[in-house]
Amino acid sequence: MDRVPETLYDPRGGDSSVKLAELAIDPGSAFIARSNYFTIDWIQAGHGQFWADSACHPFASSSLLFFVPYQYIRFVPETPVRGVTLQFHANFLCIETYHEEVGCNGVLFNDIFGIPAVELEGKHESEVADLLSQIRGELDEGGLAQSELLLSYLKVLLIRATRLKREQQGEMTGPTRDRIPPVLESLRQLIEVNYRQFHAPADYARLLDADPKGLGKVVKAHLHKTLTELIRERILKHAKWELLHTLKPVKQIAHELGYADELYFSRLFKRATGHSPLFFREFETAIRGGRNLSMTLPLPSIPEDLQDPDNGASSAAES
Repeated sequence: MDRVPETLYDPRGGDSSVKLAELAIDPGSAFIARSNYFTIDWIQAGHGQFWADSACHPFASSSLLFFVPYQYIRFVPETPVRGVTLQFHANFLCIETYHEEVGCNGVLFNDIFGIPAVELEGKHESEVADLLSQIRGELDEGGLAQSELLLSYLKVLLIRATRLKREQQGEMTGPTRDRIPPVLESLRQLIEVNYRQFHAPADYARLLDADPKGLGKVVKAHLHKTLTELIRERILKHAKWELLHTLKPVKQIAHELGYADELYFSRLFKRATGHSPLFFREFETAIRGGRNLSMTLPLPSIPEDLQDPDNGASSAAES
């Protein structure tokens, strides 16, 4: 894999938990990045391919693309790409613990069985443009209750995009546009039940009474990743949650996920995120001031100089 330029939000250095920037990538230059922000890219012009971890997807204007923290992101444009990038850290809004209200977790973000994109047309494109304009204005001008307004605009954007994504998913699976083979829905259910126990594609082919190569081809054709990568993404999704929101030892998490060798699990995690499980937990816990931890156990001592000075909306969103 290419060397990945990395940007880690750290409020101790004065970083902002919400950022908006212009996106410009020209053909012949690949854009590669990884950060600990949730990232939304609005592609206003251009087309090409993008990678979200190991999955390669086509993109075109006008669309929204969604990426989770510590994800490998790569763009290879075929024509000049112009757009806007909106980033927010979990300190501002943690969609993984706020999903009841926003509803985007598992639809826009963290959907290992879907393409992390939403197509925009007509009024939807105008709505996105207006919301991003409002966010840009608040970031530039500031003022009374800035965090509350930014949070409101962001929630509306996520809710609108979630509704639109669900509509588009319905069109993809409707009676006149049935593009997703039923075997993939069966596979989804089997992985959800068995990912802690079964890690090999052959295990799922056996459970489905399917040919392993044939099943792998279906997964690759529709999800743009291998079956091994699909299983691994579900495992890592669980691992990230446990590391962020509990105090379970890394060894225990590895064992719960079916890995007897903690070092093997740690190497697997580092290849996927760029960092060891221990760094991932300790860094995020420090910059979140421990608010990410939810287990009723004694919290680790975090020195005052490592506490996140950001209050207000960030605390509410994390709780």
